[in-house]
Amino acid sequence: MARKYDTDVVICGAGPTGLTLAIELARRNVSFRLIDKSPEPFPGSRGKGIQARTQEVFEDLGILDRVVASGGQYPTARVYTDGGPIDRAAVPPPPTPAEPYHLALLVPQFLTERRMRERLAELGHAAEFGRPLVGFERFEQDDEVVTAHIGGAHGEETVRARYLVGADGGSSFVRKTLGVAFPGRTLGVEAIVADLRVEGLSWDLWHRWGDGTQGREFSLCPLYGTDMYQLMAAAPAEGEVDLTPEGLTALARERTGRDDIVVREVSWASVFTMQARLADSYRVGRVFLAGDAAHCHPPTGGQGLNTSVQDAYNLGWKIAAVIDGASAALLDTYEEERRAVAEDMLGLTKRLLGEAKAGGMRRGRDVMQLDVGYRGSSLGLPCPGRDKGVLPGDRAPDAPVTGAAGQTVRLFHLFQGTHWTLLGYEPGTATIAPRRGLRIHIVGADIHDTQGHVRDAYGLEAGDWALIRPDGYVAAVVGTAGLGSIESFLDRVGVRPVR
Repeated sequence: MARKYDTDVVICGAGPTGLTLAIELARRNVSFRLIDKSPEPFPGSRGKGIQARTQEVFEDLGILDRVVASGGQYPTARVYTDGGPIDRAAVPPPPTPAEPYHLALLVPQFLTERRMRERLAELGHAAEFGRPLVGFERFEQDDEVVTAHIGGAHGEETVRARYLVGADGGSSFVRKTLGVAFPGRTLGVEAIVADLRVEGLSWDLWHRWGDGTQGREFSLCPLYGTDMYQLMAAAPAEGEVDLTPEGLTALARERTGRDDIVVREVSWASVFTMQARLADSYRVGRVFLAGDAAHCHPPTGGQGLNTSVQDAYNLGWKIAAVIDGASAALLDTYEEERRAVAEDMLGLTKRLLGEAKAGGMRRGRDVMQLDVGYRGSSLGLPCPGRDKGVLPGDRAPDAPVTGAAGQTVRLFHLFQGTHWTLLGYEPGTATIAPRRGLRIHIVGADIHDTQGHVRDAYGLEAGDWALIRPDGYVAAVVGTAGLGSIESFLDRVGVRPVR
């Protein structure tokens, strides 16, 4: 019988969302095409903040150290007031065994994307730039194919795929073609963001003027890994915005009262109106929305890129599992889990924007995204009566353990990759049969909880088992008597015994 598909997935948009999804599919040997209408990669710093949970995702994807080396920690903010400058240094809580990353990293988006493209190349794939999606049909007679029409310099190409993912930004062609509503509102704030080469400022500070003075905000933040600053400023209330070096130098003089700040070069610049919107649906049949195509928001709190990366991280393994034979119902959990997260994120960023307008934005634990989870998701086994430790839907904590051969290793290292993990805590002789795509580790056998960190973080007792999803969330916590329910659950998600 003729093959129905040219590829498994077409990903429209090669920004952080599309690149994350491509890496996820590539390491699972799922075929795909990653296309982008832009002739070249995005050149700007826009999504520069990388939160703690995204750092954990990047560790799993194999790019964290390279991303960290491309940037650095957020610098001390120097706020210029009528009474003189005030330095405000962010002091994150120290890391713990369960939460190894607490720093908010500052990495220009174009460098983050470069590291992701490098990782994708290692896996044998590349993005196709200058290749716009010009149309698609969702259904053929058997409801198994999405037909995508891809433009380019050499004409239009027709590609048949099992799935299409719109990761093509706030003005998403995919979302508009689907007719999915994007309700929300404009927030009444027009802003400038630009990457500049500037003279007259010390490099080790984030310089801020006009905090709490609506329409007068102006800040210059050094972009580590480059010789540029990122400008964030309220756009002038009237007239066209002059984004030339001369125009931005004049704006700096007006907002700061200083004539020693000189913009020498503008590498990239944009004027945008802040909005808060959430797509009514993340899925129509075999077509999905992810990232800014599904939600847009003010940049306060550095949540956008992080939420978008985690959309793709959630979706990628589920598409791969269904292609490999898991129940198609698994794909329903993508919208179930991620749309609720975006709704919460929109509330957070709007609150932070209001605080920023008042001059007192507080970045707390909520921006780190370590507490984002999926409790109540249908993708988990109920744990009636469990009143301690982790529950299904929670982020799976890290912990140092000692291997039976005497070497220290972290749980995150054991979780890293495309597999599920079953963690047994001193279960005696109980176990389950090996399965393709499942790794089983027994505390008290191949690993040892020498410092009690696994017990404390997970709330496990002798005989307990914790099942960890490929994206690092808890799927189940059961006693030995519940191993049968875990086996049934694994059958449902396509992790079956080897015959």
